[in-house]
Amino acid sequence: MQRRQFLQSTAALGLAAGLPRHAQAGRERLRLAMIGTGLRGQVLLKELLRREDVELAALCDIEPLMLRKALDQCQKAGRPQPQVFGQDGDTQAYQRLLAMKALDGVIIATPWEWHAPMAIAAMEAGVPVGCEVVAGISLQDHWDVLETQLRTGTPYMLLENVCYRRDVMAVLQMVRAGLFGELVHLQGGYQHDLRAVKFNSGDPAKPYGGGVEFGAKGWSEARWRTQHSVQRNGELYPSHGIGPCAMYANIHRGNRFTRINSFASKARGLQDYVNRKMKAPADHPSASTRFQLGDVVTTTLACENGETILLQHDTSLPRPYSLGFRVQGTDGLWMDVNHAIHIEGRSPAHQWEDFQAYQDRYEHPLWKKHASQAEGAGHGGMDFFVVRAFVEALKAQAPMPIDIYDAVAWSAITPLSAQSIAEGFKTLDFPDFTRGLWKSRKPIFAFNDAY
Repeated sequence: MQRRQFLQSTAALGLAAGLPRHAQAGRERLRLAMIGTGLRGQVLLKELLRREDVELAALCDIEPLMLRKALDQCQKAGRPQPQVFGQDGDTQAYQRLLAMKALDGVIIATPWEWHAPMAIAAMEAGVPVGCEVVAGISLQDHWDVLETQLRTGTPYMLLENVCYRRDVMAVLQMVRAGLFGELVHLQGGYQHDLRAVKFNSGDPAKPYGGGVEFGAKGWSEARWRTQHSVQRNGELYPSHGIGPCAMYANIHRGNRFTRINSFASKARGLQDYVNRKMKAPADHPSASTRFQLGDVVTTTLACENGETILLQHDTSLPRPYSLGFRVQGTDGLWMDVNHAIHIEGRSPAHQWEDFQAYQDRYEHPLWKKHASQAEGAGHGGMDFFVVRAFVEALKAQAPMPIDIYDAVAWSAITPLSAQSIAEGFKTLDFPDFTRGLWKSRKPIFAFNDAY
């Protein structure tokens, strides 16, 4: 479907985004399924198995080892064995899972290229979707996912966990309290040394590092994720950075992205890692692989209300982990890299203050209420909150807190950034996926301790 056709066919359906049509009233216990039981899927599965209000009805994966590990998790948690799909290696096995009766939702935690077709199939079947990032690969994927959600009314939530990070949520409270004044500029990104994620020995017992294999000979993410660095040059993983920034700026709820451009540095880090750091034999296929992904990709977005947002994707060079958040307004700024804040009139002139006291004072109600339950959850507790939000919104028949418009706009940064780079770092118009509804929609994300 082309964009013009999409707009014509969905003109009257905008208000359907995130509103359950199929939901059964008063559901206190949900039957959920999971497609994708790799390392990420197993982290999310842990959170589902902790919940007494969730029955795990089915699992699907075509990798037998990962499927067995997921089933072991269920057994150790004292849960009944769910129905299993994909053990025969059928890549379409998820379709049989989605045909099950009385499914209340599905979590998709598969390689990126499967997210759009699986989410579309689930929504067509009336099964609410909790989708790991990203929403799609091509720009058309995003229009197709959006069109399906609007047409079917099936709930869709992007499982962007960083929106629930403890300091990020405290800063959200500060933004809403006006501590920074009027917002002017925001920054975020994905700055994370992934060289040992993109290459390994192919040994399932050692999913990170230890070799230079990827693709069919690699294991876990090296089997599929590295190929994106070979073939694509753009902001490949935008939602960790843009998600919190979008919530701060009320994107799709009184504001929107209007323009985008991207620049990419030269690509040297992965080849240097393979050849010089890991000393791959000269005749090894990885030694001669050429990578398209620039080592540092910088993307700038302009917003309708005048803010700018800068994102950086930096995964191929040695560096400590950082998402590089910065929130800056007329009264001060916060930066996560130095865990510091400066508020004019409160902080010493021209000096940083440690952020901890501010975080404690502005602790978000969700963390105040559920911090003890989140202990031990993946990514410092964030995974507890994002899974909880999906489940609680389904139970309440409420709009998803990170909804379809958020999902497609945040994720569409990838193909748009690639287009900008390919066209000589051209500045592009950003599509209005809401078709004007951003003007009247009101913020709903995390205003209390519900979800």
